[in-house]
Amino acid sequence: MPPFFRKLNSIYLPGAKVSRFLATLAFSGVAYGLYRGVLENYLAEAALFPPFERGIVEFFRELPGFLVVFILAWMYRMSENKIFKIGLFVMTLGIAGLLISGTGKVIVVAFIVLASFGEHIILPLKSTITLSFARKETGGAALGVTSAVGQFGNIAGYAVASLIFFMFTRAGFAREDAARFKAVFLFSAALMAVSVVIALAIKESPVKIRRRRLYFAKKFGKYYMLEVFYGARKQVFLTFAPYVIILQYGADASIISLLFAVSAGVCVIFSPVTGRIIDKLGYKFIMVTDTLLLVAVCFFYGFSHRIFSPHTAYIVVCVNYALDAVVSLASMASNVYVKDIAANQEEITATLYTGVSVNHAISIFIALMGGWIWKVTGIEVLFSISAFLGLLNSLYAATIPSPKKRRKARGPAVDS
Repeated sequence: MPPFFRKLNSIYLPGAKVSRFLATLAFSGVAYGLYRGVLENYLAEAALFPPFERGIVEFFRELPGFLVVFILAWMYRMSENKIFKIGLFVMTLGIAGLLISGTGKVIVVAFIVLASFGEHIILPLKSTITLSFARKETGGAALGVTSAVGQFGNIAGYAVASLIFFMFTRAGFAREDAARFKAVFLFSAALMAVSVVIALAIKESPVKIRRRRLYFAKKFGKYYMLEVFYGARKQVFLTFAPYVIILQYGADASIISLLFAVSAGVCVIFSPVTGRIIDKLGYKFIMVTDTLLLVAVCFFYGFSHRIFSPHTAYIVVCVNYALDAVVSLASMASNVYVKDIAANQEEITATLYTGVSVNHAISIFIALMGGWIWKVTGIEVLFSISAFLGLLNSLYAATIPSPKKRRKARGPAVDS
């Protein structure tokens, strides 16, 4: 057996059949790379959303993340695999809707929200299904593999999107021409459909899990609070970092897609590394130390245009975007933390879904406030706030008890 497959066998439980799941993640990753690679430019150039309205769009796009815990409650009788398949299908419908719709702002936001519903349904399930396949001591490594597969798919999607836009530009199409975006959405919707077909072939687990409709537990209190800090500071980058590069530095969709591809490539390299560090040094180490890099990223994102020449500043913020992708990998640590203190797989799934909703409760607020802060005070204040939130995240993560003391944090759950 080749060393690569022997290494995978050391990560997953004996008999775990992960190939179809990973193939689904790969195809959906390419599709998402295509879609996400051009979305910011589509909003800025074709649909003509200014920065403040971009914040409003993000409010609605992130709203499904807040509602996901209630979506899970509605589907509490379904298995994780079935919910995963439904999420993929809904996301496919949303992207296909952008393909057939015009550029009217209301209809564009409506289909973006539909795609977001699917995206947020499957988001925590990627982690919970992965952890269900993993050995107890290799949860971080398994999450690293899953992240790397998805990021590798994203790279391919971003690269194809960049190539499509480059070809359209050479052919004389204007930057705001919607036909370029429609071509990318067509490829994306087709690949999402392929991922749905592959997912349908994934067999249901013979083990039936009784899922609570709503789930909150005192022992996960620190995890919920970490998700508040993480949701706030990551939303600044997710919403406004690409818009800074587009509006302030003039990057077109081919450049943005290429930048996304580079960032995803960095994640492919560092995802398994981060996973191994989590397993070796512990999730608490990653949670605390990632902020050191985050502060530097925030500083240069907010102040590069005041320190460097326009060309140099452009390069610096692009490098910063890739560095932020590395910082975002630290979110795997909180998933491993949940697995460490959870009693069973059901509790992991329910808690991660609750965490996504808690995360997005603050994200949708930051999306609205971020656009207003940019408009009134500028990007310097916006990214300074993000750095401060990152520092709070690390200080709070430092209070997490070590695994030897974690049993003291256990408390009764509240469910319905």
